[in-house]
Formats: sequence, structure tokens, C-alpha cells
Amino acid sequence: MSHLKLMKLLYLADRESLRLYGLSISGDCLVSMPHGPVLSMTLNLMDGDIESRPDGWESLISTKENHELALKTELQADTLDELSKADTDVLETIWQQFGKLSRWQIPDYTHQHCPEWEDPRGSSNLIRYEKLFQTLGRPADEAQRLAEQITEQQHINRLFATL
Repeated sequence: MSHLKLMKLLYLADRESLRLYGLSISGDCLVSMPHGPVLSMTLNLMDGDIESRPDGWESLISTKENHELALKTELQADTLDELSKADTDVLETIWQQFGKLSRWQIPDYTHQHCPEWEDPRGSSNLIRYEKLFQTLGRPADEAQRLAEQITEQQHINRLFATL
């Protein structure tokens, strides 16, 4: 699959999980880039800019070649044990909605339907969770509370990642 298409599908899945549950599937930072919104750390993994833990990204996904990625081996349901049923349902829903779009149609979709994305003019800009929640229709106070919870969780995750 095109790495651009995969990134947009993963972003849309995270966005949908945030809309439905106020929780991120990936726990990643959201960033506006020229081709639309992305998951920052996931993009770095896709591009080979960083290495994952020993049983992480590189053990599952082939190195990007001609802007394409592939699974190294077929995944079994038990290898996805860090994903909840809600997570896999969201991923399935996003695939059903957007899986048929081409690598160029899906960024166009995110440009038109993800108002949290702002053209960074060749650079990248952080998408604040608070802004995303507001674009998803949450009241300002709830958007702020949910954003703070995600920021706290990201901080906790970083602390435990260093242990």
C-alpha cells in the first residue's frame, strides 16, 4: 500500500476514535503537513527516520520502497492484542469508508474534510487536540479537558518508555 494512503487511513482512524471515544488509538502527535494531517511518530517510523522497539514497526512492516509499504508476514488476531475491540471496529470502519480511495484521493479528502488541518506551506505544524475536538463538535470546556487527558497520557507513556 502507498505509504501516503496508509498514513491518511491511520490518521482518519485516530480521528474517528477521538470523535467517538475521546481516545487516540495511536497515542501519537497530530501534525499538519503539505499532503494533509499525519501521525508524527508513525510517519517517522514509515520513513525509517527512527527505529521502533525490537518487536515493533520494523518487525512487521517492510522498508519503504517506491513509496510503498507491506506486511512482512500475515498478522494473526492475537498479535493485535494491544488493540481493543473498539479500536479494531474503528479501523474496519475507516477501511470500509476510505479503503477504495487512491493514494491521491485520500489526501484530497483530508484537505477538504479535516478542518483541523492547515497548510503549513512546506513545513509542519502541530495540530492541537483541543482544536481537533472543537472541529469534531465538542464544546470548548470538554475539548480542553479531553486534550489535557491525552497530553497526560502521552507524558505517562514517555516516562514508561524510558524504563
